[in-house]
Amino acid sequence: MGKYFGTDGFRGEANVVLTADHAFKIGRFLGWYYGDLRRRAGEDGAPRVVIGKDTRRSSYMYEYALSAGLTASGADAYLMHVTTTPSVSFAARTESFDCGIMISASHNPYYDNGIKLISGSGEKMDEETILKVEAYLDGVTGEVPLTTRDQIGKTVDFAAGRNRYIGYLISLATRSYKGMRVGLDCANGSAWMIAKSVFDALGAKTYVIGADPDGLNINRGYGSTHMENLQRLVREEKLDVGFAFDGDADRCLCVDENGTLITGDHILYVCGKYLRDRGELPGGHITATVMSNFGFFKSLDEEGISYDKTAVGDKYVYESMSEHGWRLGGEQSGHIIFKKYATTGDGLLTAIKLMEVILETKHSLGELIKPMHFYPQVLKNVRVTSKEGAYGDPEVQTVIAEVSAEIGDAGRLLVRQSGTEPVIRVMAEADTTEACERYVRRVVEAIEKQGWSES
Repeated sequence: MGKYFGTDGFRGEANVVLTADHAFKIGRFLGWYYGDLRRRAGEDGAPRVVIGKDTRRSSYMYEYALSAGLTASGADAYLMHVTTTPSVSFAARTESFDCGIMISASHNPYYDNGIKLISGSGEKMDEETILKVEAYLDGVTGEVPLTTRDQIGKTVDFAAGRNRYIGYLISLATRSYKGMRVGLDCANGSAWMIAKSVFDALGAKTYVIGADPDGLNINRGYGSTHMENLQRLVREEKLDVGFAFDGDADRCLCVDENGTLITGDHILYVCGKYLRDRGELPGGHITATVMSNFGFFKSLDEEGISYDKTAVGDKYVYESMSEHGWRLGGEQSGHIIFKKYATTGDGLLTAIKLMEVILETKHSLGELIKPMHFYPQVLKNVRVTSKEGAYGDPEVQTVIAEVSAEIGDAGRLLVRQSGTEPVIRVMAEADTTEACERYVRRVVEAIEKQGWSES
């Protein structure tokens, strides 16, 4: 990871960590950089960059700042307006853009925001280009020239790109959803219009919550980090299934017909078995991360499905999948990658593929997950003054070693630094929830005792 860009973009509190000036400079550098690449290749025409944003109030500020920087350097900025991260990725790879930019802090609260850079192939931007952007932000590479007269770029309304993405999603459904009662939690974020449009078009009877964004309520009490409202909706309305998305809709978690929470691990298990049985899972292999549940891996072993474990971050999952030719991978948090159809995690695509399994097998989601083992798991996020300091503290490491030894082979303890927030994540799996809570509490108390906690 670089100085500014983590595993999922340049993210932080708006105008505190990530400022409008940062956005202008990022746009200005990218406009010049892709223009320079075109000139060196002997290509005519201005660079073309597609931009999307979520519903945060600050997203408009960054959209205008990025556009100003891009056009000042001679690039044309195509604005998709409020849309999802996967839709920007789709547009970048299907509409011949030089790159894409998504303005979002995903599941973070409204006062945070982020800038995600996407390559022209729809993948997360390569590290080499990101380091060049960072060098420009730090003034290491000097200033880039401004364009003048007819070389100044233009902004283009590109809402049509969002509509094409919606059409693409609809085309992937294998059956009509007529007769299905589906709950949708849009987190007051990017999916607030798109999700209902897709499911209505496919014939479902939709029940939508978290679809009244005001710029300040994204992820507040709704979405994939707050599943209780969707669980309640599914139970009260007796729905067949519910899907919850995060702020930029690149992840999806679910609720089965009983109101039970379905994690990304469950989704990988259900879809992995379905694809394997149809000969559509190359190598009989799934890519997951070290955060996936211990029971998930045990269940894959019983099914004869192989797997590898990457570091946390859908970036690392995708890299492993690309390297080995795997087609299915993801995270427990709901970033699921169906590589045959997309180059990034896509919450709406995930929902469509799960609907396919439900309809084609004629089994409810609750029935499909029944064979999977799932160990009790407790995760605590501790906001700290220094991730490196807290994690590397000798006393904290001593407690981690003691707890790990106590758990032994009956579960596991995972302590790691977040790649997107000033947070240490402490997770334990064991035979009982009470044991998990006890193990996590000991590590958290050690972090607090050493003075690293913000609270």
